[in-house]
Amino acid sequence: MIFDSSRWTATLAGRRVLITGGARGIGAALAARLHGRGARVALAGLEPDGLAAVAAECGGAPWWTCDVTDRARVEEVANNAADALGGLDVVVANAGVAAQMPMIGGDPSVMDQSIRVNVLGAYNTLRAAGPHISHERGYALAVASLAAAVHAPLLGAYSASKAAVEAMGNTLRAELRPYGAKAGVAYFGELDTDMTSRGFGTEAASALMKAGVGGGFISRVAPLHLGIDALERGIARRSKRVVAPWWVGGVLPVRMLAQPVVDRVVQRGLAEVLEIARKEQVELTTPQPESHR
Repeated sequence: MIFDSSRWTATLAGRRVLITGGARGIGAALAARLHGRGARVALAGLEPDGLAAVAAECGGAPWWTCDVTDRARVEEVANNAADALGGLDVVVANAGVAAQMPMIGGDPSVMDQSIRVNVLGAYNTLRAAGPHISHERGYALAVASLAAAVHAPLLGAYSASKAAVEAMGNTLRAELRPYGAKAGVAYFGELDTDMTSRGFGTEAASALMKAGVGGGFISRVAPLHLGIDALERGIARRSKRVVAPWWVGGVLPVRMLAQPVVDRVVQRGLAEVLEIARKEQVELTTPQPESHR
């Protein structure tokens, strides 16, 4: 499928967009794409060097270091972004972390951090930006994952957190409607980002793939541009759902049928994989401030 960018340029021109997790990966690529379409972007994230580099590529976009788990700081940044851009039209709650975690015998801090960053961080972002985008051009996008809908071994913490993000995005859609604003949820399979490579660059994940049960969650990594293309279209349309690759859109309506299939497929060699994972030391895909560990 050929992506026609020209049709969205006029729609995106002048849009005022705040993106969290903007230092690299999806956030950085999306900022560059939207800037290229004439949008005015503002960035928030944990890594100042990365944020400064992305901001420079986006015409000197404003940026702030921001731990999304710090509610007061997120509110401050959202207000600063609205001041710098003369208001906000779009917020993309993109900041997130991942790490493998067996439900039994896994490191419980992975669950703690996944909930803190992915769930509370998304909530803090949507809450703080909400008043600014509550107008007829307004749009909020909560970045979830295919893992919110179909759940695989080792991803219990990540799946739980992204299912919560999905719920918040769906709830916000209804609550924004009286103001003319809209909200969407993004569902991605594995895209080619350093989050994917860090998250699955483990001994347990390698063993899972060698067993031939990685499926779309691990082994079918799609080019990043597919996700950015989908985000560009979704933001331009203020879509309810943003999906990439294309087949993710077919899985969502049949998630209750897909789950039993996944449960059966992943059984080959799973006991050995879980034992490896229980002994393995893993790090979050984005290091967090010491005060919030």
